[in-house]
Amino acid sequence: MASYDLRKSPGHLLRRAQQYAHDLYAAGVGADGPTPRQFEVLHVVSKNEGLSQTDLVRATGIDRSTLADMIARMLDKGHLSRSRTKEDARANAVSITAAGRRVLNSALSGVARAETAALNVLPKAQQGAFMKALSAYADALDRLGEPAPKKKAKKAKKAPARKKAKRGRR
Repeated sequence: MASYDLRKSPGHLLRRAQQYAHDLYAAGVGADGPTPRQFEVLHVVSKNEGLSQTDLVRATGIDRSTLADMIARMLDKGHLSRSRTKEDARANAVSITAAGRRVLNSALSGVARAETAALNVLPKAQQGAFMKALSAYADALDRLGEPAPKKKAKKAKKAPARKKAKRGRR
């Protein structure tokens, strides 16, 4: 059997880090608080009132169908409101409600404690580089979803005009 080292597997290491961060989040926010993704949505919407669902997908990295289900549940709970955008009658603008703002505000200190604890696993001297690398990784993932820049069409070069051989009339 081929040798495989989980300690060198980005997927495995990311899952371990995510599980640890999630456990810290759950302990900090509590069972009655928002899930990490709900917190992300509430936070982004609170900073960008009237954001379209499409822009919310871009801002959070949550896929479209998952986000639509989340928003529906958060609407039912009264944490968000939704209306059609003025620019596009097909698009929905999402806003945070007073109840949603209370949920967000009640979670903030627990989230901050969880994130501090997650970083404090590393020595202080490594935390900045870790966050820089993690941000660069997230930025690269965001670019994967962007359409590739269109290449400028090259103008077809015209074939040089062929000189017609002069034929004498016979």
